[in-house]
Amino acid sequence: MSDDSATAATADLSTLAEDIQRAGIAGAGGAGFPSYAKWQRIDEVDFLMVNHQESEPSYYIDKWLGMEHAEVFGQLFEVFLEELLQTVVVGSKEKNRDPWALPLEEAAPGEVVLPDELPIDAADYEGIVHAYTADTYQLGMESVLLNMVADTVIGRDLPMDLGWIVQNTETLYNIQGALFEDRPVTSKWVHAGGNVPQHRFLEVPVGTPAADILEAGGLEDAQIPDGQIVADGGPGWCFGCAGDLETYPTSKACNAFLLLDEDIVEENTFGKDERINVLEAYDWEDPANEREPTEFLEPDRVYIPLITNPDFEGIVAKSVPTVSEGDSVEVGQVIAEPGEGISNYQHASIDGTVSSITDDHIIVDRD
Repeated sequence: MSDDSATAATADLSTLAEDIQRAGIAGAGGAGFPSYAKWQRIDEVDFLMVNHQESEPSYYIDKWLGMEHAEVFGQLFEVFLEELLQTVVVGSKEKNRDPWALPLEEAAPGEVVLPDELPIDAADYEGIVHAYTADTYQLGMESVLLNMVADTVIGRDLPMDLGWIVQNTETLYNIQGALFEDRPVTSKWVHAGGNVPQHRFLEVPVGTPAADILEAGGLEDAQIPDGQIVADGGPGWCFGCAGDLETYPTSKACNAFLLLDEDIVEENTFGKDERINVLEAYDWEDPANEREPTEFLEPDRVYIPLITNPDFEGIVAKSVPTVSEGDSVEVGQVIAEPGEGISNYQHASIDGTVSSITDDHIIVDRD
């Protein structure tokens, strides 16, 4: 990732959705839906809700981005307000205001609204609103956040049907990279957590195997102890990793791999989709947690997904490979183009050689 000095205060927004798609941006908050599809409807939208909640207690990605790259967001909001939007609402938790959110307030000055003053009518505001909420886990869901902050009920509608675009913080960071720096998504911030010897906050190439991240968390040779499993996601919303951890990839939507006790998982798995919620089963607020990225991993092999979230298959089309086995590729190079319908570009995340192409992944070995 490049630093803030490269960010310009101007951008050509006439091809906004195309630029977002070309950069391969997908929702980084966990859903993984191609982000450009929202921005294709920008003419119907007046308001942007920045989902800066980061409700999972062991996550620090969005909080760190908002603090460390506050100027980037300030410039992005300025451009959006000049050319596209009436109001940008940053929805943060009040408990994270100091120290995490105050730099963002300073870099993007506007109205500050505290929990007892919510909800607001966004139509009454022009510019930036910093809307602070109570510490409620469910506010990380865009429908709940819109209802609490802006008294907007989604129901069966999409936010765009009611004049809103909702994006989480990391996704917006990637959007500014696409607009101002022509930067595709080739890396992801991710945590190793749960029962790993050391909580880690890492930056990794897209497609990095889960095993590499667990090893970085101190799990020797990624050997899972008896009676434990690995889950993809956060403490309140995660799913067991299916398959070999040596090939299970870090997607553009993945925020953490958690090592969890199997018996606790069995007691806290719900619904047909087998969602795991272990919020109350562990102490997640450990002072030893890494609160900023401490390492960029360099895996020997990456498994780059052709669709960020397979659960959307049928709604979202897999990307179509544009490379062949044996091809040499460089970081940032397009290796798959959009399929028919809603679909994204994919890019090489390491320099190397395409060793295999499967129905689901392009596999690249580092040179």
